[in-house]
Amino acid sequence: MLPHGQITRLKKLQLPKIYPITNVELAGVSHAEQIRALAEAGCRFAQIREKSAATRVIYEEVLNALEIANAHGLKLIVNDRVDVAIAAKAHGVHLGQDDLPPAEARKLLGGDAIIGYSTHSVEQAVLASNMPIDYLAIGPVFATTTKENPDPVVGLDGIRQVRDAIGDLPLVAIGGIGINNLAEVLAAGAGSVAIVSDLFAPGFSLRERYKMLLSAASV
Repeated sequence: MLPHGQITRLKKLQLPKIYPITNVELAGVSHAEQIRALAEAGCRFAQIREKSAATRVIYEEVLNALEIANAHGLKLIVNDRVDVAIAAKAHGVHLGQDDLPPAEARKLLGGDAIIGYSTHSVEQAVLASNMPIDYLAIGPVFATTTKENPDPVVGLDGIRQVRDAIGDLPLVAIGGIGINNLAEVLAAGAGSVAIVSDLFAPGFSLRERYKMLLSAASV
């Protein structure tokens, strides 16, 4: 294994400051309709996260979402499911600690696919920095309600420590992040913030909320 930070990257991914993740229960509409709303609001990078549906349902949702995403130049990432990403020809996957290892996913997906990887500590982040991934996620930064058994929060200090430890690997912060705290998360060293719950704030359409979040990230 190469020393930390010395792995040869096939490409340098430019992540947006706002990284939306779909959620059918919170949105009340399909993943595809969420992707349509995000794409029409100018989003060009998003993730489909579906933990409970049958594989065929996930596959069909991704296919439908990809048709919309491709028409708008949006890169669509599938959470966890390398098999679905391959079958549907998605732009990449986001893997967790219990999913297929990134090295094996890379063999299956090829060099052009985007692979993201979740970490929950500085130690995990350092190990991940030597893997064939395009970006690394750290979290939860704050307490979150979108996972049944979340890992311990890492806080803003955790972001700073990971940023210092992983060199120039793109860093995504996730967990409890919304319009009221995303600026401080970005200031702590994250290049991008993944947002789920706050995308679906009451009183706003998904298009409106995405634009509000993007504006807050640009201050």
